[in-house]
Amino acid sequence: MIYSAYQTQSDLTQPFRSFAEQALANVRGIVTGLNGYAGNTPFGAIAAGFEMMSRAKLSHARPAFGIDRVTVGNREVAVTEQAAMQTPFGTLLHFKKDIESAQPRVLVVAPLSGHFATLLRETVKTLLSEHDVYVTDWHNARDMPLEAGRFGFDEYIDHLIQFMQAIGPGAHVVAVCQPCVAALVATSVMAKNGMKAQPKSLTLMAGPVDCRVNPTKVNELASGKSIEWFEKNMISVVPPQHKGAGRHVYPGFVQLSAFMSMNMERHVKAHMDLYQNLARGEFEKAQAIKDFYDEYFAVLDLTAEFYLETVQWIFQEYRLPKGELKFQGDLVEPEAIRRTSLLTVEGENDDICAMGQTLAAQDLCSGIRPHRKHHHMQAGVGHYGVFSGKKWNQQIYPVVRNTILAAE
Repeated sequence: MIYSAYQTQSDLTQPFRSFAEQALANVRGIVTGLNGYAGNTPFGAIAAGFEMMSRAKLSHARPAFGIDRVTVGNREVAVTEQAAMQTPFGTLLHFKKDIESAQPRVLVVAPLSGHFATLLRETVKTLLSEHDVYVTDWHNARDMPLEAGRFGFDEYIDHLIQFMQAIGPGAHVVAVCQPCVAALVATSVMAKNGMKAQPKSLTLMAGPVDCRVNPTKVNELASGKSIEWFEKNMISVVPPQHKGAGRHVYPGFVQLSAFMSMNMERHVKAHMDLYQNLARGEFEKAQAIKDFYDEYFAVLDLTAEFYLETVQWIFQEYRLPKGELKFQGDLVEPEAIRRTSLLTVEGENDDICAMGQTLAAQDLCSGIRPHRKHHHMQAGVGHYGVFSGKKWNQQIYPVVRNTILAAE
């Protein structure tokens, strides 16, 4: 019902957005014909209004990573995206560089929590200069045909194991946010079963390993209702016009609404600033805001089974830190990890995964020798600052790089 209502609203408002796009083009054409520019004129205010109207929509397709070149050493090299492995639910995306020397192979595990893997664009770009990078490029559940089957928590873990096996022995794993638990579980399973492709190092960044520690507003929302409530109120069915018609999903637009409601004043102000910047012709400032929201408003649906199992097992029942989590019927044993180095990273001001929640992995991985376990707390950053921005590049990344090099 939720999805059908959303789709109807989107379809009904599409003509207005199309009109705004055409009107915007016409205004720009008039301004060009007058050898002027729209900014800081009556035309600027009109053009800004039409552009804001045309942008009043969400996208359900992955934006481009847009990483076609990167600096390696003292020269720029071309980067090409290649699918190293693909299933109906995700692609193991390889950012291949044309260089002769081998670099440490790194699998970046992207969140499956309402946005696409491109949310980690800056993380990937920073790693690329000194590493051979792969990314879990999760697919939108509304594009997964029913015949593809289920995709729950176990299937997610199984994908990570398959991806690591495809990359081969000797690689490293960097997990960001929600998949920290999955990456830890996959590494535990591989260690317990003696798999050759278990990673040399595991970096967990701002993830909910133990949500009992310093619970945030996100944790309280997840634990404040029964799992039956989540199933009744948060799960919907993909409408007929999509490839995944009939599949039960947690819609990305619902997740986005929840995130925005936590900081609504900030988002309203950002769009007011965008309008003013466009009207005044301050296009560079406007573009920065547009780039952020182009990514933020690209939403991805989760399968119902993955969403509900994650909420119940990780955020409500805390199965991993309590030693009760199972993978395909077998108990998950983080203490089985012995050959993998561990780095945990947290942000001082993280209001999504508070300090201590990721650090909990250090105690769970009791089989790793102390000199191979490290923790980094980054002062002055929130959740997104852990994997993007100035402090990620200048202070956190060097710690991640050194952990990988030491494990090599």
